[in-house]
This record gives sequence, structure tokens and C-alpha cells, in this order.
Amino acid sequence: MKAKITGTTMPVLEIGLEGNDKIVAEPGEFSWMTDAAQMRTTAFTAGAKSIWGALGRAFSGGGLFMTEYSAPGGQGVIAFAAKVPGTIQQIDVGAGESYLIHRHGFLCATEGVSLATGFQRSLGAGIFGGNGFVMQKLSGPCTAWVELGGEAVVYDLAPGESIKVHPGHVGMIAGTVNFDVTLMRGFANAVFGGDGLFIARLTGPGKVWLQTLTVPGLAHALQPYIGASEAVENVETGIAGGIAGAVLRGMFKN
Repeated sequence: MKAKITGTTMPVLEIGLEGNDKIVAEPGEFSWMTDAAQMRTTAFTAGAKSIWGALGRAFSGGGLFMTEYSAPGGQGVIAFAAKVPGTIQQIDVGAGESYLIHRHGFLCATEGVSLATGFQRSLGAGIFGGNGFVMQKLSGPCTAWVELGGEAVVYDLAPGESIKVHPGHVGMIAGTVNFDVTLMRGFANAVFGGDGLFIARLTGPGKVWLQTLTVPGLAHALQPYIGASEAVENVETGIAGGIAGAVLRGMFKN
């Protein structure tokens, strides 16, 4: 199996399949594939051996069903394109290792991957962390590819070293990293700062991947332009309709 990541702002992952190679992804995620590649949709893969396992995977942001890609008849290629501007990270997950990734970060992985809900070590993280802390637990052994929004900033935290992060910017963390939720300091900061009441505190040892772009942030940035374009379109439609109406009325009067 050979994997290649092409592009920068909107990268695409191309995987060459041979023999018994198998790739697991959510349904509808692939962008293109060759004729030799085959797909099989099932709920009982990616670590789910029962319907409860599949439901737990779905709760964490994954799909109730997953799709397996293979090329039993020869060499095949399957490609996955990024959904938002960002990066695609390849991680090799050893036996007994795990990572927590943001809800929609899982792109695909080799056979052997297990996906489940990333239960929080702190009750506060699950209750007050918001969508940023409903994460997927990815374990192996496997090779996995994770999509992060914007640029990826990586910190390798030493034991006891901490970093505070806005929940939406937590892209992926090693399973050895402890995370908790802490209140925003200062009444004015919490109430009027616009960053929410709670922020994440990540404590090492282990690697942390932070994403500079979040989907809600992208939607918020585009909202003024979307509204403006709709207003312009409505005005243009009204003007065009008025002109057409005037022409038609003139024709019937004559």
C-alpha cells in the first residue's frame, strides 16, 4: 500500500491498493477511485462487533455504517479530498496506542482501526466543553489519516506541561494527554469577551495537534458575504422582473 498527499490548501489523499489491502472510511467520503477498487458498506467494522459499538461510533461523530475499500483483482487507487481548507495528517497507531480527534476529523484508515466515543477523563469536559469536546477515540494497530482545518500547529508537551486552548481548535491529541475544562478568568472576559465561559486545558506528556480553522469560524466569517450576495441577487431579480414586466405590458398595450 502506498499513500500520497497532494496539494496544500485543499489537499487530496491518494492510496494505492494491492492484494489484501483494505481501507476503512465513512460512506460517501471518497472522491474518486479506479475500476479495480471495490467498496463494501457494513456497520460491523472499525472495531464495532455489535450494534451498540456502531451506535457508540455514530454518537462520537462517525457514521453508523462504514465503507471498506479493497482491490482484490489487482492494483487500485482510492482518493479522499479535504472538505475544508486545511491539512491531512498521517499517523501510525501502534497496538495499545490511541488518539482523540475532533468529531469530523477522521478521513480513513487501514484495516485494524477502531473508532469509538472519546470519553472524557473529567465530567466537566463532557458537560461544559461543547461540541469541541465530543471527540472520537481512534486506536489501532493501523495507519490513519486525519483532516484538520487550516494549518496544523503541533506541540509536544512534557510531563506536567499544560496549554489552554479554545475547544474548537483542539484537532487531535495523543491518548496520553490529559484534558480538562477550566473557567475563563475574569468576569468581563467570561461575559463580554466573546470566547465563551470555558476553555480547554491540555496537560502532557504527549503530542497535541491544534487546528487554526474551525468550521463554525469559517461559517461566521462567510456569513456577511452570503447575506450580501443574496441581497444583491434579490435586487437584480427584482430589477430584471420589473424590466420584463414593463416590456410585456407595453407589448399588450400595443
